[in-house]
Amino acid sequence: MDFGFSAEDEEFRAEVRAWLAEHVDGAGDRRAWERTLGKAGWIGLGWGEGGYGNRTASLTQQVAWAEEYVRSDAPPRSGHIGEKLLAPTLIAHGTDEQKARFLPPVAAGDELWCQGYSEPGAGSDLAAVRTRAEPARDGGYRITGQKIWTSLAHEADWCFVLARTEPGSHRHHGLSFLLVDMDQPGRIEVRPIRQLTGTSDFNEVFFDGAHARVEHVVGGEGAGWRVAMSLLGFERGVSTLAQQVGFAAELARVVSTAVRTGAADDPVVREQLVRLWAELRVMRWNALRTLGGAPDAGAPSVAKLLWGGWHQRLGELAVRVRGAAGSAGPADWSPSAPYELDEAQHLFLFSRADTVYGGSDQVQRTIIAERVLGLPREPKGAV
Repeated sequence: MDFGFSAEDEEFRAEVRAWLAEHVDGAGDRRAWERTLGKAGWIGLGWGEGGYGNRTASLTQQVAWAEEYVRSDAPPRSGHIGEKLLAPTLIAHGTDEQKARFLPPVAAGDELWCQGYSEPGAGSDLAAVRTRAEPARDGGYRITGQKIWTSLAHEADWCFVLARTEPGSHRHHGLSFLLVDMDQPGRIEVRPIRQLTGTSDFNEVFFDGAHARVEHVVGGEGAGWRVAMSLLGFERGVSTLAQQVGFAAELARVVSTAVRTGAADDPVVREQLVRLWAELRVMRWNALRTLGGAPDAGAPSVAKLLWGGWHQRLGELAVRVRGAAGSAGPADWSPSAPYELDEAQHLFLFSRADTVYGGSDQVQRTIIAERVLGLPREPKGAV
């Protein structure tokens, strides 16, 4: 498939660029910004002709939108989990009633979502989840358990939760995919997790008898593993290309700093900069190669391995090229008042998690070994 941009694509890109230039400066808070995007029709470009989203766009136009969004320095999205993960999953597996109830509010930017997958004892090993969903008196479900590393749970209106609906089931059997209202005081508690950077994008979520309606089970009871794996397959392609636009901007700033500080005179630093540039080009070509093609069991794992380690090395170099200033705080720092990290320090600290979240490097290599190369399966401990 040819991913060159047509004249029509470039007209679309120009429209996107003009709209972002007009609206980004007055973006306001994140929730208000989602509604602004929804009102203008920019949410749900890839949902097809089902009538639940806003305008539709070709795959190349979706790439153009994602790239221009990052280039415009627009605010981080709060609605991407609902738009990019939940919506395609409902389109593939949901009932007509579920699509009619949940897709329009996502397209309008009115309802935000979070992902209830990982648990303290089931991070990268998703099949080890222990959160239970037991039958409730009204025919729905009563959910008990804990999720962790839940991005944006402190902002979300709803959460899609992978939970065990079959008592005594193990691994990927007996799981269901539930849509859960987060507004349940006393039944759902969200605790932000403070990260190395001082920010709290991740959260712990505790379910203590939280309620889910029976008609909010996606794909049917017991089909949770199939639905969950389908959802994970949507975390690729267009979003990866947009991510790389951000990476390119970060790399350009590191190069600029290296030239300014004289670090670029070091041949080892120059070699590292060139290698990072070349590897970023390879990541783009790989993303374009897999975009819109037939499903490949190893493609998401290969992409994750490529960008996770790359971003960590960039963070390390970002601090190195600044010299001693890279590890120092501001001149007016005092022990009684925490200070803001500068751009390079934030990049270095935040990227430490890149090879862990979203599936650790070790898990990605196991997936490639077993599912792509056909090597013997890794022994599993007793559950």
